[in-house]
Amino acid sequence: MIDSPLGFLAFLVTWVVIVAVVATATQRLLGVKFGLTRIVIATLVAFALSGMAIEPIMGSLGAMPAHDPATGQYPEPGIGAVWIFLLLVMCLALIPMVVLVVAEVLVPPGSVPGPVEFVRSLRGRISRGRRYSQITRIAVRNGLGPYLRGRGDRVDDRTGWVRLAGSLRQALDDAGVTFVKLGQVLSTRRDLLPAEFVEELGKLQDKVTPAPWEQIEKVLLEELGAPVEEVFASFDKVPLAAASIAQVYTATLPTGEEVVVKVQRPGIRAVVAKDLDIVRRLAATLETRTRWGRSLGLRDLAEGFAVAIREELDFRIEAANMAAVAAAPAGPVTYPSPFGRHCTERVLVMQRLRGTSLAQAPVRPALARDLLDCLLRQILMDGVFHADPHPGNIMLLDDGTLGLLDFGSVGRLDASVRAALQRFLLAMNKQDPLAVTDALLEIVPRPEEIDEAALERALGQFMARHLGAGLNSASMFTDLFRIVTAYGLSIPPEVAAVFRALATLEGTLVHLAPGFNLVEEARAFAGGYLSAAMEPQAIKETLTGEVAALLPMIRRLPRRLERIASAAEHGRLSMNMRLLGDERDRRFVTHLLHQVLLTVLGATAGLMGVILLSTDGGPFVIQHTMRLYELIGYFLLVISSILVLRVLVLIFRR
Repeated sequence: MIDSPLGFLAFLVTWVVIVAVVATATQRLLGVKFGLTRIVIATLVAFALSGMAIEPIMGSLGAMPAHDPATGQYPEPGIGAVWIFLLLVMCLALIPMVVLVVAEVLVPPGSVPGPVEFVRSLRGRISRGRRYSQITRIAVRNGLGPYLRGRGDRVDDRTGWVRLAGSLRQALDDAGVTFVKLGQVLSTRRDLLPAEFVEELGKLQDKVTPAPWEQIEKVLLEELGAPVEEVFASFDKVPLAAASIAQVYTATLPTGEEVVVKVQRPGIRAVVAKDLDIVRRLAATLETRTRWGRSLGLRDLAEGFAVAIREELDFRIEAANMAAVAAAPAGPVTYPSPFGRHCTERVLVMQRLRGTSLAQAPVRPALARDLLDCLLRQILMDGVFHADPHPGNIMLLDDGTLGLLDFGSVGRLDASVRAALQRFLLAMNKQDPLAVTDALLEIVPRPEEIDEAALERALGQFMARHLGAGLNSASMFTDLFRIVTAYGLSIPPEVAAVFRALATLEGTLVHLAPGFNLVEEARAFAGGYLSAAMEPQAIKETLTGEVAALLPMIRRLPRRLERIASAAEHGRLSMNMRLLGDERDRRFVTHLLHQVLLTVLGATAGLMGVILLSTDGGPFVIQHTMRLYELIGYFLLVISSILVLRVLVLIFRR
């Protein structure tokens, strides 16, 4: 009875002990660990079905004699009763094992969340639903509702395109930081969007609606640990610029240095996390259900987009990136230096560069050449480069030079990738399809099967289409990505960042010098900087270093050749090859043999059990009730079931 607290406690302890015993027994017998929820459910089902499962066995035993009429006493059960009890216990243990194996087939682990995960996912679904509703209301408010339903008016003239692009820009601006960043990325893709959309979305670079000063002041107080008046000698509360993630203010330090203070927008982290979850789920759905989504690898693109935004939300990373880029010679382009003692996760204080926005700069081809030269040196020589050189991140300084801002997105390349990119650019400069193919296959992971001859022809046609004198290179990067995708090549993330930065830079250079030929200038860079590596002195230094590295091996080589020749001459040359030398291979073969052995033993035990159950005869284990052959048959069937279940659970476990 559980009417009292003591009785309830005893009942609870009993259930805990039973669950622990069942969990230990089933996991030992099946050789697989299960979650607590599955064990509890299997135990409950086992107790619910135990009566129906044991009834046939009890029925087959028949009725026990009540008593001996001559003596009036009950007969002694003997040792047979112990074996019958053991058989019943084994049958009871078999029921939860069957339940767990069936659960592995119908409900694999991870397919149904646990109680805690279910509550969390439910809250997440409710939160996403609210965000979906908010985004939909924003789109409808800005006139995009009919287009979301596929019923929008057909746009045939430039005025209509401009109006639609303006509605899209305003909707992205209202939707928040994640969608503003998405608009910024789209504004650099002239190969995908009409010029009206590129121009309108480009306004998102530095024309985002600013947050009120009261909210910004609260962030500064939390991050700096003191009021603004105590940290800075002066602080202009009117933002110099408002971007998607942060707002920029001008200030003066107590030491008299003019600085720029970058403050993260308040409350954007929760919104960004929610939006990124929506973007990832949408990308996964499109990649699963659409062919173009699979060809573009939307899941990986969305994950890369999410990683980039999360890095931009930590200004300490940006400060470290600024220091890494500034460590290399800047040339004609200036980088601001951070003030580390004032840099936190949400506040970045850096040197102020005086100038105007690149969008307001006059046409200056020389500046465009300086900017391209700077980025190519970062990519090919230094290995640390600015990965987002859009016009909002570049200034025309008062001294007539360029300043590069916003180092939240920085790419890094190791020496081997830089060397492969250099060979790729040199081969493009020489228009050598074979060398271009070899360099490209060094940059990207080589697939197991690839038609190199067809790839070489495709790259040759690509160079003939884009590298000839006076040809337009506007769609160069798009065509190159199409070739890479068509031949099953996957671009590593760091290399994709290079191409994305160059594609963004190409749109930026249009602001500085319309008609600027990125390809010709890059070829000139290859002919200048990279060709210096082919000069006799550079080749001599390279060869000297390689020989110095190979010298120890060269000194040992004659002795090794002599031993090999001597062994071959006297018939002692042999080769030693070890099969299954890798521990992983041995574990795999051992596991496979165990599975085969368990299957054979289970089938054999089951067959022998059926044969014994159909055989009459043998001594009685219990008087006039069950014979020995029948009892052994039942035991063999239970053992066979356990062995078969042990094999099945490993087959069905994912």
